[in-house]
Amino acid sequence: MAYYKFNGKNIYFEEYGEGKPLIVLNGIMMSTKSWDMFIEPFSQDNRLILVDFLDQGRSDKVKEKYDQNTQVEVIKGLLDFLEIDKISILGISYGGEVALNFATKYEDRIDRLVLFNTSHRTSPWLKDIGDAWNLSANDPMNYYLTTIPVIYSPKFYNDNRTWVENRKKLLTENVFNNKDFMDSMVRLTISAEDHDLTEQVKNITTKTLIVSSENDYITPKEEQQMLHGYMKNSEYIIIPESGHASMYEKPALFITLTLGFVNSSQLDINII
Repeated sequence: MAYYKFNGKNIYFEEYGEGKPLIVLNGIMMSTKSWDMFIEPFSQDNRLILVDFLDQGRSDKVKEKYDQNTQVEVIKGLLDFLEIDKISILGISYGGEVALNFATKYEDRIDRLVLFNTSHRTSPWLKDIGDAWNLSANDPMNYYLTTIPVIYSPKFYNDNRTWVENRKKLLTENVFNNKDFMDSMVRLTISAEDHDLTEQVKNITTKTLIVSSENDYITPKEEQQMLHGYMKNSEYIIIPESGHASMYEKPALFITLTLGFVNSSQLDINII
């Protein structure tokens, strides 16, 4: 648990384990705390690095306008601070978008790339979803109902009622009623509005695993399928019966896919 300075701002990060470096980039409402259940498996054979973007978790808030390229520089600065030349990146949703932006600027710093529920662009669909989130940001229950149910698959949301209700109580009473937190969520959402790497991703050659969820209503599977078509050195997998929050709905599969791809000694096997 430590901080480093980025343009005068404190960036919070955590390190665990030893071995091949792996950094995890958060979804928009997440923080390093979101990965507690994954620390043990992800650090068993890897040097695991968790980090809060600007406006997330224990990193500093930002009052001025910024975009995802600022978060890219946060990650580069952290790798420089830790003296890591090359690393594998796991990004989910917003974190996957930052990972793609990072790859277009600093591809030589990446070993392998794993992208869950990630789009190469903020489509009109996604832009309007983000606008709806921001318009409801002044009311905790409205924000919950606008943002949270659609993150999960209907099956998971309906089958885990105790967990869902406990989370609703926690979020509406202790998180979404915090003005500083909500202001940061609005800024983070706005920072992704101009995300469009449709042409740039065609030049990425890093070995990449792209993972969709069958019931993802935030970044539908068609977005990842397009991204796979653009990235010539990518593999594509779809997780059945899962929503946007695939890490929580299918944690064992999430871990297996990530570590299998990142740590495999040979991804190109020719059948003779």
